[in-house]
Amino acid sequence: MTSSSPSRRAFDRSLPVGLIGLGLVGTALAQRLTQAGFEVVGFDMRADARDALHAQGLRVAASPREVGAVCPVVVLAVFDTAGAIEAIEGPDGLASGGALRAVIDCSTGIPEALEALAQRLGARHIDLVEAPLSGSSRQIAAGDATLLLGGNGDAIEALAPWLSVLSSKRVHVGGAGAGARAKLATNLVLGLNRAALAEGMVFAESMGIAPARFLELVLATPARSDAALAKGAMMVNEDFTPQSRIRQHLKDVDLMLGHGQRTGQRLPLSETHAALMRAAVAAGDGELDNAAILRQLRRERTPPTPTDTH
Repeated sequence: MTSSSPSRRAFDRSLPVGLIGLGLVGTALAQRLTQAGFEVVGFDMRADARDALHAQGLRVAASPREVGAVCPVVVLAVFDTAGAIEAIEGPDGLASGGALRAVIDCSTGIPEALEALAQRLGARHIDLVEAPLSGSSRQIAAGDATLLLGGNGDAIEALAPWLSVLSSKRVHVGGAGAGARAKLATNLVLGLNRAALAEGMVFAESMGIAPARFLELVLATPARSDAALAKGAMMVNEDFTPQSRIRQHLKDVDLMLGHGQRTGQRLPLSETHAALMRAAVAAGDGELDNAAILRQLRRERTPPTPTDTH
């Protein structure tokens, strides 16, 4: 890479930073950026999300192109890689705005597609840094989530002022595509931990152990986990106000299963987990927090088998 590459020069921190995607994650990131003194220019396809950002006194754009016309650095918090590509390269995308020099993509995406996107953007002298966040929207807002960074090391160094605001916990795992791979692998374990906690809770209930008591037992034994700490009280209190949604994690698990199929690696636990989440979405729970997988496990209950008394 030559010395004229954008990843070898400092980005102007005095200019506004763009933010595409104003859902749970995007809203949390907007909070962190504004608290750090950045001017944020936001956009979302949903009018209600744009209105909510405007109500907070922040600047709202009418399109990604409008964001890309004034923001050299833009953070993406969209649903998937297709949304990221559309936001950047679409007919009214960021890259058509003229000012774009770097994209920080916080979504969980398809590694191969992100590798190809990074190459296309590089040819236009635009850096792509993957920065999927491991943690709930509440953890993101508090700066406690972990950024799993994929991309050129020089670009990551140049974007340190922005990345350090998004989170103080950052791990550079490799080049383009590596961030998505790391996020999918760690999300697999995290999701199964949540599901195991919920299954344990309904099993304990079937034996007469109250959910609150069961959670105490888990936290006092080697069964303890960060999932139990983060989601246990939500399950006990049946408070499923979303910090992260079932439908979003199902999207990630489908990406895991797709990769497993392409590489010949079966993921039997994730197959079961995906089936549970699909049933939860079909039952109307897709917009609830991931902790609401508990509700689906309760719906899996069948009539007890009669005991043979002979």
